[in-house]
Amino acid sequence: MTIQEAQYLIDDWIKKYGVRYFNELTNMAILTEEVGELSRLIARRYGEQSFKEKITEEEINHKLSDEMADIIFVLFCLANQMDINLESAIKNNIEKKTMRDKTRHIDNEKLK
Repeated sequence: MTIQEAQYLIDDWIKKYGVRYFNELTNMAILTEEVGELSRLIARRYGEQSFKEKITEEEINHKLSDEMADIIFVLFCLANQMDINLESAIKNNIEKKTMRDKTRHIDNEKLK
């Protein structure tokens, strides 16, 4: 599935099941909430915090992928609302980074 196809799929879902898009400010708050949920999982899997209950690696992986998908869903909702083609935006962003950072990371002694 392309990014553009995913944007259309989400738009169709919203129109069929979501009645309408939440306003942009509400979606921004929801996006922040979803990023927080992913952060909590990463802090417990890779950081010093522990999970409150026993959880398998398979369950953690499922939760991580689900939270990442939630983030993408809300981000795509915002893009749809703002009439932003994310596929084009990503291509343009990579071109910008390539021009700006062509040798920045290669020359970074900290990364060697």
